[in-house]
Amino acid sequence: MMQLKDCYKVGQLKTEGSAPIPQEGEFTKSTKIEHINGFSHGCGACAPQQGTCKLTLNVKKGIIEEALVETVGCSGMTHSGAMAAEVLPGKTLLEALNTDLVCDAINVAVRELFLQLAYGRSQSAFSLGGLEVGAALEDLGKHLNSQVGTAYATRSKGVRYLQMTEGYVTKIALDNNKEVIGYEYVNTDAMMNAIMDGADPAESVKKNTKTFGRFSDAVKVINPRRQ
Repeated sequence: MMQLKDCYKVGQLKTEGSAPIPQEGEFTKSTKIEHINGFSHGCGACAPQQGTCKLTLNVKKGIIEEALVETVGCSGMTHSGAMAAEVLPGKTLLEALNTDLVCDAINVAVRELFLQLAYGRSQSAFSLGGLEVGAALEDLGKHLNSQVGTAYATRSKGVRYLQMTEGYVTKIALDNNKEVIGYEYVNTDAMMNAIMDGADPAESVKKNTKTFGRFSDAVKVINPRRQ
C-alpha cells in the first residue's frame, strides 16, 4: 500500500529554482539577501491612519547604502524618521525589515520596499549598474528641499496653496472664475543658503522669489494665508 510520503514523491516536479528578476539592468536569480540590489520608494501609514512615510532606499548586495526618510504626521513620527535615517544605512534589507523603527508608518514603508526589491520591481530594475549612492537626493530637488506640498481649502473661499515643492507660497493668482492659474513662491532653500553665505536677508528673499504658471495673467492676486 502506498504511503502518504510516497504520494508527495510521485507528484514532485523538478524546477529550475527561483525565477530571475530584473535588477540593475540584468535578470538575476535571488536566493540570498545579498543577491538583492535596487533603488526604489515605499510608502506606509501608521496604524490609526493618521500619518504617512515615504522611504527611499538604495540597496547594493543586500545592504542599505542610502536612505531618504520623509514623513508627514505627528511629531513622534518626525523624530522616528530621524532615528530611522541614522540606523538604516549599513543594515541588510532583512535586518531593516526586522528593526523596530518605532513608527508604524516607517515600518510599513520598509515592508513595502522589501516586497518591491524582492520581486524586482525597483526603479532601477532596467538601469545598468543601478543608481549610484546619492541618487535619492535627486528627489529633493536642486536645493535639497523635501517634496512636500500643502494645500488648504474651504467651500466658501476655495483652495489656498501654502507650500509647493518649489518652496513657500506667498501669493496665488486667480482668473475671472476665481480659479488658481499660478502662484508666487520663495525658494526657501536657496534663500537660506544665500543668507548663510552672508547675503542680506531682504535681498535674498527678493532674489529667490519666483512665479509658476500663468501668474502674470492674474485677474486677482491674494495672500493664501490672510485672504
